[in-house]
Amino acid sequence: MLGISDGKQDILDLTLREAEEFFEGLGEPRYRARQVFRWAYARRQADFAAMSDLPAWLRERLTETAFVGTLRAVAQKSSRDGRTTKFLFGLADGEAVESVLMRHDYGYTACVSSQVGCRMACGFCASTRGGLVRNLRTGEMVGQVTGINALLPAEHRVSRAVLMGSGEPLDNYESCVKFIRVVNEPLGLNIGMRHITLSTCGIVPGILRLAREGLQITLSVSLHSPTDAVRRSLMPVAGKYPVREVVRACREYGDATGRRVTFEYALIEGVNDSDSDAREVARLLNGGLFHVNIIPLNPVRGTPYRRSPPRRVKEFYVLLENMGIAVTVRREFGIGVDAACGQLRRRSARGGADGM
Repeated sequence: MLGISDGKQDILDLTLREAEEFFEGLGEPRYRARQVFRWAYARRQADFAAMSDLPAWLRERLTETAFVGTLRAVAQKSSRDGRTTKFLFGLADGEAVESVLMRHDYGYTACVSSQVGCRMACGFCASTRGGLVRNLRTGEMVGQVTGINALLPAEHRVSRAVLMGSGEPLDNYESCVKFIRVVNEPLGLNIGMRHITLSTCGIVPGILRLAREGLQITLSVSLHSPTDAVRRSLMPVAGKYPVREVVRACREYGDATGRRVTFEYALIEGVNDSDSDAREVARLLNGGLFHVNIIPLNPVRGTPYRRSPPRRVKEFYVLLENMGIAVTVRREFGIGVDAACGQLRRRSARGGADGM
């Protein structure tokens, strides 16, 4: 359960039950965990010295043995309309990770990273370009959300979380599942399970394992092509998990959870946006508890891919809808803030180019 190498415990790494056990280990009553949770989450306080309902000696002991790992932004960039802000959060080891705040009419959503970098090597993704540096701890993922909350007015908070930032969540399985449980804690961030989304590029064993967790979250799976050949060219992981195996695992996930699975489909001009692609997608997903989310491709410098023009996006959408597939076109957030995963981190590493 230890948070970092100096032996201190990150409170944000703990479920409430684990926090109660931590305080019992200190010889303290279990209710101390609830007190600290209220300070860390509801009151957004990371300094034990300010937790005034704790005895002074306990505050001193906690300062020696624990910390509240809310992350601090070292860079940020907002869209012109103010609806999207991308943050670069510094980590204790000198690495940095990205998160995005999206302001919707119905509330605030945090897009959270699960790894520093990524090893999936998807051809249109910026976060994979430096490879995988390391997995994030649960506390470092929770710390992204509390870090965003700390920058919001006191009456506002993040009410939805999506594991769609840098990294492949099912490649950091235990930490990500625990993240879901921690942010769902009523005394913590109190984010409802149905307001949490986990996005994967299609790691079949992880999807099947997740189906057995009993979590009422939304599963989002990168499809991007109905054919293995094209998928492999875009996503090397497709060489290990063919598309029909991925869809079969998603059918099992839907059967086990009763939750509809979303397939993300980034339309790339001349690659996966033909009428025949749309018809094949419809045949592949026919009869499942599925939904297709069409995504206009985020531009990433150094890649050969171009987004499909708006007319093609609309035609692709209409074809799927006419074939009985539940389909939407994702509303775009953050083109002007380097929204594609990994771009802000790469720019910062190059010395803060382009206005950072």
